[in-house]
Amino acid sequence: MRSMFVLKDSSLDTIAIHIAESRQAMGAVAAADIAQEIRTCLQKQPGARMIFAAAPSQSDMLAALREGKAVDWSRVTAFHMDEYLGLPADAPQRFGLWLSRAIFDHLNFAAVHLIEPKDDSGDDPAHAASIYAAKLRTAPIDIVCCGIGTNGHLAFNDPPADFRDPLITKIVGLDSQCRQQQVDDRYFSTLHEVPTHAITITLPALLDAGAIFCTVPGLSKREVVRRAVNDPIGSACPATALRRHPRATLYLDPDSAGDLLGKIRLGQTMRVSRG
Repeated sequence: MRSMFVLKDSSLDTIAIHIAESRQAMGAVAAADIAQEIRTCLQKQPGARMIFAAAPSQSDMLAALREGKAVDWSRVTAFHMDEYLGLPADAPQRFGLWLSRAIFDHLNFAAVHLIEPKDDSGDDPAHAASIYAAKLRTAPIDIVCCGIGTNGHLAFNDPPADFRDPLITKIVGLDSQCRQQQVDDRYFSTLHEVPTHAITITLPALLDAGAIFCTVPGLSKREVVRRAVNDPIGSACPATALRRHPRATLYLDPDSAGDLLGKIRLGQTMRVSRG
């Protein structure tokens, strides 16, 4: 992989933001930009490698992306960001299954690598995490498609996130706000049902990608979007690290944009600095 993301060595404190007229329009714009990035990668190299997030925030973008006709998906290898521990292999809440229904089963990917918490030797999540890290390590990741959690997490890197984590994947405990979001998103009926641990790709590994497309719709995300754009960059809000990436773009709808609508006109993409 590329040299790992190091927070203190970057002078960036800015991010590109697009505010669309609606949630559906947000998904369409993000998908068009992602498709263009894939095509650009494929013009320069034999294949492209992508990491996808599984969340309702990604649904509009994924729906638009899978309908696009101008991407050679047979040259694209797919990964996903995280997976619960402790759920049955066929549980509908499993992120790998969610992404299979949303996009992987619809397109002719070169390969799709799912996180399998139980490895071939049995229930050994740590070993499974290391196997997934080895797959990620074989070549650079070109594109990350992500969202932001209500607690500011990227993947399951809940605050306080490790900006200098030496690992590519690891087992993490999920904080109460992260777990409550899964209930609020209606994937689980009660907090008790939500797993307490997961395998996740680490923050530095995600930020090592060539380009990041972060899609964050909805009123429930308005406050965390404000924090991601305006708070000091640091572990209390992991999403602030996006401002240290030279090619990160945040896609919003009017509900999630909040006060940013005063700085960015609908349908436009602008680069915004803190403050």
